[in-house]
Amino acid sequence: MSDQPGQQQINIELGEKESEGIYSNLAIITHSPAEFVVDFTRVLPGVPKAKVHARIVMTPQHTKMLLNALRDNIDKFEKKFGEIKIAGDVSAGSMFGFQPPNKEEKFH
Repeated sequence: MSDQPGQQQINIELGEKESEGIYSNLAIITHSPAEFVVDFTRVLPGVPKAKVHARIVMTPQHTKMLLNALRDNIDKFEKKFGEIKIAGDVSAGSMFGFQPPNKEEKFH
């Protein structure tokens, strides 16, 4: 896994069910002072209700490490395959699919 001193190698087992993966096109991210919660769901055309298919709870430190790992992997992906285009005006806050909850929503 890593050749850096002080880090041990970890064997990670991937079960058959988990290896299939879960498709998600919507993630709702909430946080408290102690943890971040990411709920993965999918929105389908004509279906007004969406079910949470996976919930990941992480410490703030692990969440930031995940963010850094995602940035690194996106950089590598874009160098190999080209820039990832995002439809819509992201600068205006229309990040459909990955956005903070409404003010009315509470932390679960």
